[in-house]
Amino acid sequence: MAQQEIGTEYLADVLRNFRSYKRLAEDAMEQTTDEEIFRLIDPEANSIAMLIKHMAGNMRSRWTDFLTTDGEKPNRHRDREFEIAPGTTRADVMRWWEEGWQCVFNAITPLQPEDLTRKVYIAGREHSVLQAITRQLLHYAGHVNQIVLLAKHYRGPEWRSLSIPKGKSESFAREFEKVHAARSAARPER
Repeated sequence: MAQQEIGTEYLADVLRNFRSYKRLAEDAMEQTTDEEIFRLIDPEANSIAMLIKHMAGNMRSRWTDFLTTDGEKPNRHRDREFEIAPGTTRADVMRWWEEGWQCVFNAITPLQPEDLTRKVYIAGREHSVLQAITRQLLHYAGHVNQIVLLAKHYRGPEWRSLSIPKGKSESFAREFEKVHAARSAARPER
C-alpha cells in the first residue's frame, strides 16, 4: 500500500473512530436522567456535564484553526471547564457537546494525506498532524469511557449494554457465525 493510500485510510479511520466514540457516549447518556448528567459520585469527581464541558473546551481550542494556530488557545480557561453554573440544563450540555464535535469534524474532514506530516503546535510543543490527531483521539476515548462508566453506574441493573452483555458472549458468537456464513454463501465465487 502506497504512503498516499495509508494516509487516506488513516484519515478515514480516524473519522470513523471519532464518530464511534461520539455515538458511544451519546448512547450512554441517553440512559441517564437530567439529574444524573450533573451528579457527582464524590466531591472530587467530575460529572458527565463537567466531562462534556471539558471535552468541548478542548475541542474548540485544539481544532479551531488547527493547522495555523497553537492548539492551546489563550482564550481557553481549562479550570472553568470543570465548573457548572447553576441553571445549566441538559440542553446546554448537549449544545456544548455538538459544538465541540463540529470543531473536530470541520478540522479533520478536509485534511489530505500530505497534511499528516505538517507541523502543528499544542501548548508550544511541536507535533505532526498525525501525532496531534492521535493524541486527541486517545484523550477523548478516555473521557468517553468515563461517561459510559458513570452512566452505567447510575442505571445499575437497568443498564442496556452498548456492546455484548455479560453472559451473552456465546450466543453472540453463534449469531455472528450465522451472519458470517450467510454472507459467505451469498457472495459469488471468484
